[in-house]
Amino acid sequence: MLGFFRKKKKKGDDMSFLDHVEDLRWHLVRSAAVIMLFAAIAFMDDEIFGKDILFKMLLFGPIDKDFPTYTVLCNLSHQVGLGDALCFKDFNVPVTNFKMTGQFTLDMWAAFVAGLVIGFPYLLWELWRFVRPALKNNEMLAARGFLVSASLLFFSGVLFGYFIVTPLAVYFLVHYKASGAIANIFDVNSYIDVVTMLVLVMGLIFELPIIIFFLTRFGLVTADFLKRNRRYALIVILILAAVITPTTDVVTQMLVALPLWVLFEASIVVAKRVEKKMEAKQNA
Repeated sequence: MLGFFRKKKKKGDDMSFLDHVEDLRWHLVRSAAVIMLFAAIAFMDDEIFGKDILFKMLLFGPIDKDFPTYTVLCNLSHQVGLGDALCFKDFNVPVTNFKMTGQFTLDMWAAFVAGLVIGFPYLLWELWRFVRPALKNNEMLAARGFLVSASLLFFSGVLFGYFIVTPLAVYFLVHYKASGAIANIFDVNSYIDVVTMLVLVMGLIFELPIIIFFLTRFGLVTADFLKRNRRYALIVILILAAVITPTTDVVTQMLVALPLWVLFEASIVVAKRVEKKMEAKQNA
């Protein structure tokens, strides 16, 4: 069993292109196996580790009026003298299943997303093991730092997406009406798709500094390019925050916009550091 997770020793110079493809395939197979293992645990009907936590506490949390985000925003609204401006009321969200196989496929999808989120660091580790033979000694330490940084950024994005973006977006979509003649009856699969999409997308968006790191290394992006387009990035971030937040007040929009802006500025710093290291290496 342990042999399945061990990397076969073979010198990189002796490996053909097909050998590299085969090697990558096994890294992906092991990653998929671990993700499916966590998914199976999430799929189990167990009150401690399974569906009770996955559905009642996590996936359906954002449609509960006592969700931590709603409570914190309401308390903050009272403390800063805004009254009930940031309090989320009238939160009645009936969700319905319209398909015979709907709940089964929903359960499988939710379990898979849970397995993907939990197993993401292992996926990164397998990718690191794949590229490790091509790295020099001084690059090995940086690669390990990438593994930790990418995992922390991903989980930070997931938490931000779950506690900030998802509840604000869900509340907005639940209460938005094109016409008063239309009654909202939500399909549970549609609701779960929105929640999981927002959480996963924010997890990937938080990988922006890592993406910029590699784009800079490959010469596709420069720090000056990011600086010159800073105003456009700000506009995009503000538009995104305005779309996500359910109200027009500045407080809720800043809750979304500020972390995204910090990510962009951090990406500029990352690009600068990469350029300095590349320049120093060329001058050495």
